[in-house]
Amino acid sequence: MLTLEFGILEFDPSWVGSWTRRSWVSWRSRPGSELFSIVVFGSIVNEGYLNSASEGEEFCIYNRNPNACSYGVAVGVLAFLTCLLYLALDVYFPQISSVKDRKKAVLSDIGVSAFWAFLWFVGFCYLANQWQVSKPKDNPLNEGTDAARAAIAFSFFSIFTWSLTAALAVRRFKDLSFQEEYSTLFPASAQL
Repeated sequence: MLTLEFGILEFDPSWVGSWTRRSWVSWRSRPGSELFSIVVFGSIVNEGYLNSASEGEEFCIYNRNPNACSYGVAVGVLAFLTCLLYLALDVYFPQISSVKDRKKAVLSDIGVSAFWAFLWFVGFCYLANQWQVSKPKDNPLNEGTDAARAAIAFSFFSIFTWSLTAALAVRRFKDLSFQEEYSTLFPASAQL
C-alpha cells in the first residue's frame, strides 16, 4: 500500500482508481483537467475583454468576437463543474456494490470524457482562429495577449487530459467486465 504525504490518502494498487475508506479525494480521475479549465476561463474573464479609449464598451480580445470569449468561459466553467461531479462519483464509487451500476458509472465517464475532449478541440480551433485573425490596431498596447495565448494553449492541453481520462475509464471498464465474468464463473459460495 502506498501512503501519500501526511497519511491522508492511501492508494491500493490492486484496484485501479479506488482509494481506501480514509480518503476523501481521488485525483487520478481528472489528470490536470480541473486546473486547465480554471486557467482557460480565468484568463479570459480577467484579461480577455479590453476597453478602448475611443469606445465606451468592452470588446473581446479574440477578433472583437464576443462569442469566442463566451465559448471559452462557458466551456471552462462547465468542464470544471463536470470535474467536480465526477470527483464526487469517484469518492462514492467504492461504495457502489453492484457491478452493473459501476459499469454504468464508468460508461458515463467514458462518454462524458470523450465529449469534453471534442468540446476542447472545438474550443482550441475556434480561439486559435479568432486570435489569428485579430487585428493589431484593436490592441495596440498588446494588453491581455499572454492571457489569450494561455487560454489557447490550455485548451489544447485539455484535449489530451480529457482523452487520457476517457482512456483510463475504458481501462476501468475492462477491469469491471473482468470482475463481472469472474464473479459469474466463481461465485463466493463456491469458494468456501
